[in-house]
Amino acid sequence: MKSFALVRADDSDKVKIALHDLERYGHIQFSATLKCIEPNYADELLVNVMGVSLRSKCNSAALVELSNHAGAAISRLKKIHPPAHIIIISPRHKMFEELAGKFQKYPEFDRTFNHQKSSQSMDMIQEKGETPNPMHKE
Repeated sequence: MKSFALVRADDSDKVKIALHDLERYGHIQFSATLKCIEPNYADELLVNVMGVSLRSKCNSAALVELSNHAGAAISRLKKIHPPAHIIIISPRHKMFEELAGKFQKYPEFDRTFNHQKSSQSMDMIQEKGETPNPMHKE
């Protein structure tokens, strides 16, 4: 039985890390390309699936179709602690059919990390005359 994982977070890097954690530590298999969805729609999905009011809005969200059974995915998800909010949406949820119908229309989610932040930090360190690795002495 096919299901979806909705991943919501403050920023796209946290979504990317959570997706990696699902695969690596949760042993959850993705059956389709990751899709990018609007953060507002992700928030709406959370409210509809969980039946609770929204505590905080997300700034980035991804949707992925899972190969694993929804129950197995939930069980595995409980054992890891990704840096994002992850909701498993199964056919028993009323939003499932809507997601399944729209899934292929969503744009692909880019999983590459932006290394601009770390390179800027390295430039600042080098400008100050500090060594990048404090344990490394020349």
